[in-house]
Amino acid sequence: MTASDPSKPFDTKTVGVLGAGQLGRMLALAGYPLGQRFAFLGQSQQEPAALLGDFYSSEQQPEAWQVMATECDVITYESENTSVEWVREIARTTPVYPGERSLYVTQDRGREKALFEQLEIPCAPYRLVNSADDLQQAVAELGLPAILKTTQEGYDGKGQKLIKTEDQIDQAWSELGHKPLVLEGFVDFQRELSLVAVRNADNEHEYYPLVQNVHHDGILRYTIAPARQVSPEIQKQAEQYLQALLDELDHVGVLALELFETADGLVANEMAPRVHNSGHWTQDGAITSQFENHVRAITGLPLGPTAPREPICAMVNLIGEIGPVERVLTLDNAKLHLYDKTERPGRKLGHINLWANTETELFATLEQLKPFLP
Repeated sequence: MTASDPSKPFDTKTVGVLGAGQLGRMLALAGYPLGQRFAFLGQSQQEPAALLGDFYSSEQQPEAWQVMATECDVITYESENTSVEWVREIARTTPVYPGERSLYVTQDRGREKALFEQLEIPCAPYRLVNSADDLQQAVAELGLPAILKTTQEGYDGKGQKLIKTEDQIDQAWSELGHKPLVLEGFVDFQRELSLVAVRNADNEHEYYPLVQNVHHDGILRYTIAPARQVSPEIQKQAEQYLQALLDELDHVGVLALELFETADGLVANEMAPRVHNSGHWTQDGAITSQFENHVRAITGLPLGPTAPREPICAMVNLIGEIGPVERVLTLDNAKLHLYDKTERPGRKLGHINLWANTETELFATLEQLKPFLP
């Protein structure tokens, strides 16, 4: 069914997703009740979203992305590693949300930090590194400890190396020096927070509450939502940062901003032009999930309210192995979300959302979920 098919209801669109992973899967699950249709671009029909709509295989047909674009009303993507060239070409004939600039900026840490500086959003001091001499000079200027990162494609702790002492500099360069890099000065932070927001084409914004994220081995393990002891001033500061980014990028859809909370306020870490792992709690804990609001924004539907349904929520990632999920199904205040992925070390296989009236009740439930936590 093509975009020009007159039999389609006015408010129904076919949403094409560049990618067929768990984020695309959850977008479709949120979008179907709104009357939307979905198509996915992926390599194999074994991918999590492949069976939830029309599927276009880039492995079998290199130009499948072009074919899908002609048969959809709007295109979105589930990863910042999506080809900018594809997005630019598709946008000539089919709307793509978020747009090319959001993708271009967020897939490179150097460009991201330059935008933070342009908008006067505090971020870690940094230097771009393209040679071993650059790295030595950057360390001399920023001091140690510092974190060396690839400017592109690093995710879940991949593509980065903490440098604590000078005798680790050469080893870090040896491990990562085959790609453009950025050295970030160490930020003395109290905790890691993130904010998810959504903007539509009419420049309307909605913000979820700040959440606290706990990582292990570079991978998000659980999120507490809303974050405890967040003042209205801190929430407002985070929203101001994110509004500046949304408007500067003319971003349509969900945008997530990862932050460090320091003694002097919030410091931006990274952003993602898509639905975000730290926003998965919204599926069961917010009036409108981040997935539904992304679909609403890109299809021209009104944005939904973002307030939490419960006083306190949490999201626990299932990493590497699924574990005793039957235990989750016996809990009255928890919901299981599996991605239909095979077990593999470090792989995100699903998550558990839970909610409670008090912190004591929430952490009592987390205690029952200890097998899923590091």
